[in-house]
Amino acid sequence: MIKESSKCVLVIIDAQERLMPVIANNEAIAKTMQDLVQFANIMEIPVLVTEQLKLGPTLEKISGLIKDFQPISKISFSCFECEEFVAALDKTGADTLIIAGVEAHICVCQTALDALGRYDVHVIADAVSSRTDFNLQAALARLRQEGATVTTKEMLFYEILKKAGTPRFKETLKLVK
Repeated sequence: MIKESSKCVLVIIDAQERLMPVIANNEAIAKTMQDLVQFANIMEIPVLVTEQLKLGPTLEKISGLIKDFQPISKISFSCFECEEFVAALDKTGADTLIIAGVEAHICVCQTALDALGRYDVHVIADAVSSRTDFNLQAALARLRQEGATVTTKEMLFYEILKKAGTPRFKETLKLVK
């Protein structure tokens, strides 16, 4: 259970122009990532975005929602193998990672596995995917088995909000209706 939104960081992994078209359910996944970024903006949660080398820029519909967008370029599959990512993450002071992106069985999985033990890891099941559903399901099963929390966008929103009737709740409703 997420206790404080102030200790969270949203990590969007490799939602790039050349990769997303081959990803299963890519339009729905991209929309969910957009909603997550908008929610992070509402809740003042920092957002880190990675880009795998040679796969093009982050989708404009995601990058355009992030103030002072500065993607972190990487060649490693795990974000934790990238010094720039680790430094940016350390600056946030977060103890909870909210992870979205592609591919679930490669970069998302390796990043989440590397984070376990150091961070509370929440992988958003409706905001991650792979080229095949088989690889997606295998990744989610492994992440659960290893101790990551596999959740959904709406579960995350309500867990962080904790109650209705607030201005942030009312803004968030636009993202779930």
